[in-house]
Amino acid sequence: MNAPAKGKSCPFSAQARSFDPFGPAYQQDPSEALRFSRDSEPVFYSEAMGYWVVSRYDDIKAVFRDNITFSPANALEKITPATPEAMDVLKREGYGMNRTLVNEDEPVHMARRRALLDAFAPEALAEHAPMVRRLVREKMDAIIDRGQSDLVEDMLWDVPFTVAMQFLGVPVDDIDRLRSFSVAHTVNTWGRPTPEQQVAVAEGVAKFWNYCGEVLARMSAQVDAGEDVQGWMYDMIRQNRVMPDIVTDNYLHSMMMAIIVAAHETTALASANALRQLLTHRHQWQAICDDPALIPAAVEECLRHSGSMVAWRRITTKDAEVGGVTIPKGGRILMVMASGNHDPRHFENPDQLDIWRDNSADHLTFGYGAHQCMGKNIGRMEMAIIIEEISRRIPHIELADQDFTYLPNISLRGPEALHVRWDVTQNPERRDPTLRDQRRDFPVGAPDRKAIVRQLTVADATPLADGVLGITLQDPSGAPLPSFSAGAHIDIVLPEGGSRNYSLCGPVDSGDWRIAVLRDEAGRGGSKWMHDHAKPGAALRVRGPHNHFRLDEDAAHHILIAGGIGITPILAMADRLRALGRDFDFHYAGATRAGMAYLDRATDDHAASLHVSGEGTRADLAALVDAAPSGSFIAACGPSRLLEALDELVAKRPDLTLRFEHFSTDESAGDLASGQPFSVECADSDLVLDVPEDRSLLQVLRAAGLDVPSDCEEGLCGSCEIGVERGEVEHRDRVLTGSEREAGDRIITCCSRGRGKLKLKI
Repeated sequence: MNAPAKGKSCPFSAQARSFDPFGPAYQQDPSEALRFSRDSEPVFYSEAMGYWVVSRYDDIKAVFRDNITFSPANALEKITPATPEAMDVLKREGYGMNRTLVNEDEPVHMARRRALLDAFAPEALAEHAPMVRRLVREKMDAIIDRGQSDLVEDMLWDVPFTVAMQFLGVPVDDIDRLRSFSVAHTVNTWGRPTPEQQVAVAEGVAKFWNYCGEVLARMSAQVDAGEDVQGWMYDMIRQNRVMPDIVTDNYLHSMMMAIIVAAHETTALASANALRQLLTHRHQWQAICDDPALIPAAVEECLRHSGSMVAWRRITTKDAEVGGVTIPKGGRILMVMASGNHDPRHFENPDQLDIWRDNSADHLTFGYGAHQCMGKNIGRMEMAIIIEEISRRIPHIELADQDFTYLPNISLRGPEALHVRWDVTQNPERRDPTLRDQRRDFPVGAPDRKAIVRQLTVADATPLADGVLGITLQDPSGAPLPSFSAGAHIDIVLPEGGSRNYSLCGPVDSGDWRIAVLRDEAGRGGSKWMHDHAKPGAALRVRGPHNHFRLDEDAAHHILIAGGIGITPILAMADRLRALGRDFDFHYAGATRAGMAYLDRATDDHAASLHVSGEGTRADLAALVDAAPSGSFIAACGPSRLLEALDELVAKRPDLTLRFEHFSTDESAGDLASGQPFSVECADSDLVLDVPEDRSLLQVLRAAGLDVPSDCEEGLCGSCEIGVERGEVEHRDRVLTGSEREAGDRIITCCSRGRGKLKLKI
C-alpha cells in the first residue's frame, strides 16, 4: 500500500497534500519549496505525485542508511508512467535496461560494487587530473579573447562528458548526439513529458541503448583479442569474463548506459550551479581568486547549497517509521537532499552560501551509505580544476543579464545556459603570459576542514571584567559575517600551531562576531596570546562557526547555567529564548562580581540569578535540579567540577535533559586516542577495519575513504560523533553525559575506543 489508509482523515496539511515537484516553486528552488516541510511537516504524503516526501537532514540520512527496509529498486523508475505508444517504441528497438548499482538490492549490489570500486580510489583518480586540466585549458583557450560565453555550451557540458568517456575508455564519437541521448534519459526517468513527447523521448532512449550496445561489442572484442586497452568499462568487461554471474552481460550493457549519464551530467550541472552561485556572491569569488587554496571548500559548499542531484527515491519493503510518521509497505519515497542540505538543525545559517563553512562535506548530494556515489571524488576534482582555471585566467568574469531555465524534472538540476562576460583587455595573462600554464593542484577527496580558514580583523578589544577581554571580529572587506545559532563557537588559529575554541556571545545576526577571552596564566598559552595580540586592526585566522552545543528550542522549559567565562554561549541562548518568548531560568555563578563578564546584560536583559561565591551565595545545584520541572532542558557551560556535579545530579532525573560544553582538556589528542587495538564493522559502508593501538578510530575511518567531520580532536566538541549499533565503548571524551555514555549508542571517534569489536552506523 502506497498511500495513507482509506477511510481515515489525512493528517497532513493542504499544502503538503498538494505538493507537486513539477510545479514552478519546486522547479525554481527545491529547498525553498520545502521550507514549510522542514519547519513543521518533515515527512508527508503528496497526493499530487503519490509519493511520501522526506525533507529533513537526519530523516533522509536514516533512509539512505537502511537500504534493506528502504529499497533502491525504484530509483530509476519512470516518475511518469510510459504511454502504450512509448512502450511500443522501446519494445520495437529491443530496449532492455536492467538493474545497475543505483537501483539494485543486496546482496548483489555490494558484491558488484566491491568488484568495480578500485578505479575510484583517490590515488587512482589523481592520475586523471592532467587530462582534466588539459581539456579545461583547451576550452579556455577557445574563449579567452572572446569576452563572452555560454559556459554550459562552451565548456561545462563537453569537459565532464569527455572526462567520463576517457575514464570509461569509451570512444568519443558524436558528442552532440550523445548529449541529446542523455537529455532523453533524464526526461524519461525523472521528467513529465506529454504523451506526444513520450514517443520522441522513447526514440532517443532506445537509440541510446542501442548505441551503448554497439560500443560495448567493439570494446569486448578488443578485450577478447588481448589488446592492452584501459578504462573502467574495459575493467568491467574483464570482470565479466572472470565472474559472469556477478557482472553479467546485461549488467555491462545497463551500466554502460547509466554511467555515461551519471558520470558527466551531474558534474556538468553541478559546475554550472557552482559558478552561478560564486559569481553572484562576488566577495566569495574574489576570495578564491586571491587564495586558490579555498577552492576545494568552495566546491563542497556549492554542492551543499546548490547541488545538481536534488532528490532520490526509495520504496519500503515493510511498514517503516520515518520522522515519527509510519510509511506503509510499498510506499514510494522522495528524499529531497536539496532540502536536507538546507536544514538548520545540521548546518549553520544554511540558506547562505559560505565557502568557509567547515561542515559542507556533510551534505547529502552524493547520497550516503552503501549507495553513496562512487564517482563523487572525480566530480569534485573536475569542479575544482574548472573553477581554478577560470578564476586564475579571467578573475574579472561576471554574470550577464539572463533568465535561468532548467530541464523540468524532479531530480537533476542545473541551468541550461550560463551566460558570462568579461573585459578581454583586463585579462591578466595579457600582462603575464605565464599565467596560462600555472596551476594549483588539490588533493582528491573532501576538503580538509582544518584548512578552511577565514582572515578576519579585530574591530574592537575591550576589557569586560577582571582578566576577560571582549573581542569583536569583522570581515576586512566589509561584508557581513554569517549569522549563527545560539551555542555556536569559532576556532582561532594560533601562529605557532593549534587553535582555541571561543563561544560566540551574540547578537547572532549583527554581521560581526563577538567573543570573550579569559586570560589563563596556567593554561596552554592561547588565552595569553589573544590578550597580548588581539588589538584593534590585528588580523586573525578563524575557522567556523560550528555548533556542538545546540539549544533545544522546543523543550517544555529551559534552565541555563553559566559558570565564569561559561557565560559566553549561555548568554546567546538567553537572547534566543527571549526572542522566542520562551520561559527559562538563568543562573550565573562566579567567584567575584568583578570577574563576571556581561554581568549587566545577564541581569538587566534576562533577570539572571547570581551566585557569587565570594559573597557567600554559591549555587545550590542539588536544589536547582530537584526543583526543575519535568521535561526541562538544562544547558550548562563552565568549569569541569560544575559540569560533573550537574551530570551526577541529572542522572537521577531521567525526565530532564542536560547538555553541556567544556572549556578545555588537559590531555593531548594523541594521549586520548591511544590504547588497546580493536576492530569496527561499518554497517552503512559494509567495511571491516582494524584500529591499531597508536591510531585513533577517526584516523582509521578517514584512511578508508569515509568522510568523518571533526573539529577539536581533543574529545571536547562532539563533531566526530558516530552512532554505535553494537559493542562496548571506552569513553574518553568530555562531551557525552553520564546517561549518554551508559546508553552506549554513540562514540566520539577522535579519542574514545572500543573494547573488542564495535558495529558503527557509518
